[in-house]
Amino acid sequence: MKKINTILIANRGEIASRIIRTCKKMGIKSVAVFSDADRDAPFVQEADVAIYIGESSPTASYLDQDKIISAAQKTGADAIHPGYGFLSENVTFATRCANENLLFIGPNPKAIEAMGSKSAAKTLMSEHKVPIVPGYQGEDQSVARLSKEAETIGYPVLLKATAGGGGKGMRIVNEAKEIEQAIASAQREAKNAFGDDELIVEKYIASGRHIEFQIFGDQHGNAIHLLERECSIQRRYQKVIEESPSSIMNESLRTEMGEAAVKAAKALAYDNAGTVEFIYDDQSGDFYFLEVNTRLQVEHPVTEEITGLDLVQMQIESAQGFPLKITQEEVKGNGYAIEVRLYAEDPANDFLPVTGRVLRFDVPMVEGLRVETAIESGSLISVYYDPMIAKLIVWDETRQGAHRKMQYVLRNLVCLGTTTNQNFLLDLLNHEDFQKGNYDTHFIKNKMQLEASCNTENDFLFHIATILFGWNQREKKRNLLKSIPSGWRNNFNDYQYETFNEGEEEQRVNYRFNEGQFIFPKEENNNIVHLIEATDHSVRFELEGLQYTFQIAQNGNNFFLQNESIGTKALVQKNRFPVKEIEKVQGGYEAPMPSQIIKVLVAEGQGVKEGDALIVLSSMKMENTIYADADGTVEEVYATEGSNVEANFLLLKLK
Repeated sequence: MKKINTILIANRGEIASRIIRTCKKMGIKSVAVFSDADRDAPFVQEADVAIYIGESSPTASYLDQDKIISAAQKTGADAIHPGYGFLSENVTFATRCANENLLFIGPNPKAIEAMGSKSAAKTLMSEHKVPIVPGYQGEDQSVARLSKEAETIGYPVLLKATAGGGGKGMRIVNEAKEIEQAIASAQREAKNAFGDDELIVEKYIASGRHIEFQIFGDQHGNAIHLLERECSIQRRYQKVIEESPSSIMNESLRTEMGEAAVKAAKALAYDNAGTVEFIYDDQSGDFYFLEVNTRLQVEHPVTEEITGLDLVQMQIESAQGFPLKITQEEVKGNGYAIEVRLYAEDPANDFLPVTGRVLRFDVPMVEGLRVETAIESGSLISVYYDPMIAKLIVWDETRQGAHRKMQYVLRNLVCLGTTTNQNFLLDLLNHEDFQKGNYDTHFIKNKMQLEASCNTENDFLFHIATILFGWNQREKKRNLLKSIPSGWRNNFNDYQYETFNEGEEEQRVNYRFNEGQFIFPKEENNNIVHLIEATDHSVRFELEGLQYTFQIAQNGNNFFLQNESIGTKALVQKNRFPVKEIEKVQGGYEAPMPSQIIKVLVAEGQGVKEGDALIVLSSMKMENTIYADADGTVEEVYATEGSNVEANFLLLKLK
């Protein structure tokens, strides 16, 4: 057995912070690596030692094996913990660590290699009597062969990259005419994400539940499972909410699926933390093997909360050669845990990721709440990395109790400065079907309303809060003529006003300050508002006997507000004086966010039809395609493949 004194963490963000905590608990020295974008990040400050490894792009830093190995050697590390993502399932890296006399805190390279290809994994599982989804996995990756296999299986089918995970390189194909473009897109995304464009074709299960079992093995042939996690609430094939126990689980099913998971672990001679993922068919009651994630999962805190185990500590002990300290019979679930992922993304715009600075971040104190985050007030959401802001985990004795606590957390969480999915998560938790456990992997698409909120009554409250906040800020700075009432006019009947930009429209809100109170006229009613308290970060007022408190962050004319009852909203206040607007190019297509140009699909002079794909972009590890919204001819192309562009960069022009 080899003793570990120092661990280099080959990762960033919240998972780096998570590993550092266990290192401190075990008395192990922690080494953080950081890129340009992460120089001032919290995890860098939390580690005992931090070492710079390169530019912000992952390929120049966190994915550069030479730099990671060199950093470990320079800092005297005995072991490397890869976290999840990046190099965590890279068999070449795991092998290099062994060759450099560095312990890789993860499973043995053979297990990683066996599960690195989904096609090989399915073959191996089938040989060991683990049920698999009907499909094709083979060396012939031609469009003709994949199309033929799809026809044989029967539409709809699912295309999946054999390497990697996280929803990258996955496409649902409903009919034959879609297959060719779907293959090209999936292969391109897989190649870009994992360096391997091999695909498998599977029967698509229309109504399924995503159930995964945490497995753990040691170097002495022992393997167990640590119960299940329900991960069916997803968008873009990526998980949003995880909970345990699953609402569909009974002891008989848990035993059957758990035994299949352990069977998979033993087939691999598995010797660290991993996850066996299954799809459960709601219609037939059958379940099928999907894949093994040969690493720690993002959602591992759910398992830790119900079992009381520290999975990172177990990983470190197993890597040193210690046998498991717990048997299958001793694994017991206690209570209920749920995790939600707070993302910088816009649910009303197909969950597209957004960038920006988190001006304020504050989490309420709730018993049973655990927060995993790499964000603090002032942190920047970078285009280079995943847009997850935080994981919020709640434990309680019952599912209902945990849901109630999580709803409270989301109502009172302050995360202001950029668009997030906070309101969406609260809506999801409040959905009757979710509360009853009646959902599948298509729940968000089929059951959730994703349009931007248009509640005018709530908008009025947000407008009042913003105006009172601004009024107070101006009053504090006022040095002259303090005896004159605020907003004084020669014509007393003339209101003050502020104008807010609501998309393409403007909304004017009139108000007047008179004798210590505010009057906000609306629909022939003079709404009397009493300002109770205002600070640099909040405002509290009374309207019709009800008091409201809004948390506020300001960046120029952009205001970000949060209220416990009505959620969050971003407002843009119109300048008091005219500002020259940026002229929009007619027929122009702009980048919706900072992106890398992956593929230009059209050329100058080419005719296109409405709905044709024009350009493929990648941002925050996610691929997006720009489509033509009308028939036309490509007049000019300004984008170059491989280049990085800012938001609103003009990509091309049609006429």
